[in-house]
Amino acid sequence: MSQEVSTTPPDDDLRAEYDETVLKNGVRGKYAQRYAVGTNLVRPAPDVAAAFPTEEAVNEALRLLLKVAQSAVPHAS
Repeated sequence: MSQEVSTTPPDDDLRAEYDETVLKNGVRGKYAQRYAVGTNLVRPAPDVAAAFPTEEAVNEALRLLLKVAQSAVPHAS
């Protein structure tokens, strides 16, 4: 089944409440580097992601793995 392609151009007009004089000096990616420093996002491989239905399930599994790993390492006295 093929999907029809729309020939009408997208409506790119701004809403009336936006002041174009304020928006014209915008800088793309102005805060991207600062944002990237403060984040730690990891994208799992598709096969790994399929094993976890939610973000909380991933966190729970990783916490359990950390607990097991920490208990397996003997502490220095």
